[in-house]
Amino acid sequence: MSDPYALARHDMVVEQLEAHGIRSPRVLTAMARVPREKFVLPEFTGLAYSDRALPIACQQTISQPYMVGLMTELLDLKGGEKVLEVGTGSGYQAAVLSLLAAEVVSIERFAELSRRAGEVLKELGCSNVKLVVADGSLGWPAEAPYDAIIVTAAAESCPPALREQLANEGRLVIPVGGADRQVLQLHRRRGDEFLVEEFCGCRFVPLVGGKAEEPST
Repeated sequence: MSDPYALARHDMVVEQLEAHGIRSPRVLTAMARVPREKFVLPEFTGLAYSDRALPIACQQTISQPYMVGLMTELLDLKGGEKVLEVGTGSGYQAAVLSLLAAEVVSIERFAELSRRAGEVLKELGCSNVKLVVADGSLGWPAEAPYDAIIVTAAAESCPPALREQLANEGRLVIPVGGADRQVLQLHRRRGDEFLVEEFCGCRFVPLVGGKAEEPST
C-alpha cells in the first residue's frame, strides 16, 4: 500500500533539514523513515510535516523537524550508544533515536504522554526504547552512564544529575534559558571537565522538576 505521507516526508528532509544545514546522512535517513504524522494529535495530522512545533496533550509540544534534526546531529551517534532522552513527549524524538543508537531510555513526567508514546513506538517496532515515568531533571541513574543525553525541555542551567550520568567523552544537548531567551547548548565530557558550545536560539517548554505523575492503573 502506498504511503500518502511519503512525499511530505521527503520534502521535509530536503527543504527543512538539508536546506538549513543538517548534513548527517544517518540523521537524514532516520528522519525520512519515521512517520511523524503518527505522533501528532489527529486534528494536526495535516500539519505533521510543517516546519513548526505542534501542541500535544498535557500542554506540551512536539518540536519542529529542524530542531529535532539539529539536536540529533549534535549527538553524533554512531550506532552502538546508550542514549538518555529527558522529555518523551509525543515519542517522535525517541523513534528517531531508536534508529541511530543501540539503546534509548526516555523519561517523561506525564504518565499519559508516556503511555501514548509507548503505543505508537510499539506499533512502529521500536523495541530498543525503554520508557520511564519519572522526574527527568534527575535523569535515570539506574542505567547510567549514558553515551549521549538529549533534553527536550528548557532548564535555567544544565541539571548536575544529568552531567554526572554522562559517560566520559559523552555528549549532552540541552536548551538552556528562561521564557525570554533560550539557547541550544552542547556539553562534551572530558573526564571531570565539560566543554560547552552554544548554537542557535530556541524555544522549548520548561523542564519541570519534582514528583512525576503516577502511571494510571
